[in-house]
Amino acid sequence: MLNSTKTVEKLGKDSDRMRKTFLLVLVALAVALASASAASARRGATTINLVAYSTPKPVLAQIISAWQKTPDGNGVSVTQSYGASGAQTRAVLAGQPADVAFLATGVDMNSLADAGIVSSTWDKGRYAGIGADSVVAFLVREGNPKHIHTWSDLIKPGVQVVTPNPFTSGGAMWNILAAYGSERKLGKTDKQATSFVQQLFQHVVSQDTSSSNAANTYLSGKGDVLITYESEAYAAVAKGQGIHMVVPKQTLLVQLPLVATSKAPAQAQKFVSFVQSPAGQTILASNGYRPVDKSVLKDPSLAKWRLAYNGGSRLIVTIDDPIYGGWRKAFKTWFDPNNGRMVNIEHAVGGTTGG
Repeated sequence: MLNSTKTVEKLGKDSDRMRKTFLLVLVALAVALASASAASARRGATTINLVAYSTPKPVLAQIISAWQKTPDGNGVSVTQSYGASGAQTRAVLAGQPADVAFLATGVDMNSLADAGIVSSTWDKGRYAGIGADSVVAFLVREGNPKHIHTWSDLIKPGVQVVTPNPFTSGGAMWNILAAYGSERKLGKTDKQATSFVQQLFQHVVSQDTSSSNAANTYLSGKGDVLITYESEAYAAVAKGQGIHMVVPKQTLLVQLPLVATSKAPAQAQKFVSFVQSPAGQTILASNGYRPVDKSVLKDPSLAKWRLAYNGGSRLIVTIDDPIYGGWRKAFKTWFDPNNGRMVNIEHAVGGTTGG
């Protein structure tokens, strides 16, 4: 009986020790959770909403992954939305959550600025609010059977052109302005250059809603040439689909704005800063985008890209050239849905302005 009593007492003591150990574990767990919660609070919101135009989705996946490995990005989730730049802009104006906007044109960013969604001085900051550059280029079939090298080659008999619709796609706007600018830089008058754009659209066989959709149409076999971003062309060529890139001697610098919205959490601006940092710019440069931070091209690992971006004797004009007068003037002249030149051109060739 005595041994039985001692056994019961021992079991009781063991049970007390187990309860105390369990309570200590619970306390430690609570402290850890509280610390994590405090750290999260110090960082602010743990999710940012990225709204972007269609083509940079693959490279942004790389950038987001790299950023999330940094102290600023650690623990921050990034929701992503991609689509035609004009459509994305309208969605944000209609209330779609956006903490970071990466759009195809300054005119789209100006629309957000006019609505107070981004700062009215968005283009006065680092690198004038630009995240990356590109130029307007051509994709042609393997062997370049239609011998397409210049803008004038696009209007040769029998040549079929693919380019997106300017009333939904920012890429299409760049394409049109590049075509117009190429003629102006050859000494043509405004009227002659505008007439060239209309001739070009008589050869257009597909106007998709975005640059990515236009690329898919072309890669499916439609058309002889795709007018697109150089960066998009590099990505398509890298997939080895029997195509070749041509950058015409007269082209337009594509400047892609990247801006945190006015009411975004602090992490949004930190993400933008990472994209514009050497780390982010190196990722962009190695994926066919021209870096706004040119210093990264000194890296030996980017030697082939340095040659690609700096090679040739091309005339690369910008949207601020007097022939355009900046995005606000260019938009009013060419893409205003009521009086822009492209409304008349689309009507003349049977295209759409519906957006």
